[in-house]
Amino acid sequence: MYRNFIKRLLDLIFALTLSVPALPVLFIAAVLTRLSSKGSSFFVQQRPGKYGRIFKIYKLRTMTLETDSSGRLLPDMQRITKVGNIFRKLSIDELPQLLNIIKGEMSFIGPRPLLVQYLEHYTPEQMKRHDVLPGITGWAQVNGRNAISWEDKFTLDVWYVNNISILLDIKIVLKTIKNIVAKKDINNSSGDTMPAFTGNLNQKVQL
Repeated sequence: MYRNFIKRLLDLIFALTLSVPALPVLFIAAVLTRLSSKGSSFFVQQRPGKYGRIFKIYKLRTMTLETDSSGRLLPDMQRITKVGNIFRKLSIDELPQLLNIIKGEMSFIGPRPLLVQYLEHYTPEQMKRHDVLPGITGWAQVNGRNAISWEDKFTLDVWYVNNISILLDIKIVLKTIKNIVAKKDINNSSGDTMPAFTGNLNQKVQL
C-alpha cells in the first residue's frame, strides 16, 4: 500500500507544499547563478527514471561552461562556481526537482538517477534500482555517498528497492537533514557521473 500509493501521494503533497516557500529562494538562487557566470540559471539533462523511462531532470547550474583548447569541458572541480559550491552544500541546487516530483518523474526518496549511457552497462541485479522512481536523496546518499564505491552504492540502492517502507523513508529524510546541517557527504563534483563505470563488476568500462 505504501510503496504503490501512499508514497506517491505524500510526494505530491509535500512537493506542492514546499513549492510555495521554495519559489522565492529559487528565484534569488537563479539570479545569483546567472550573475556568477555566463549561461542559463538551470541545468537540464535526460536521465533514466522508473523502468528506465527517460525524463528531463532539472537543477540549478553550479558550474561554468569553460572548455579547454580542444573544446572539451574542464574538470568539474575547475568549473564549479563559488555560488554553486554553496548551493551544493545546502542542496539548493536540487530545488528545481520539486517539478520532477510533481510531474511524477521522481520521488523525494529513491536511487539517484544517473546518466542514460550507463543503462546498457548495468547487471540485471543493478537494474532493479530502476524498479522505483528515482529520488532527490536515497539510502546510498545517507550511507557514505562519496566514501563508498559505485558497486556498494548500487547494492544499497537495490536493498532500498527491496525494503521500501515509510519508516525507512523517514529515517533517510532525517539522516539527509543531519548530513546537510553537518555538511557531511557533500558532493562538490558531479555526483551522477562515473569516470570509470563498472557494469560488469569484474571489468571496468570507460565511458
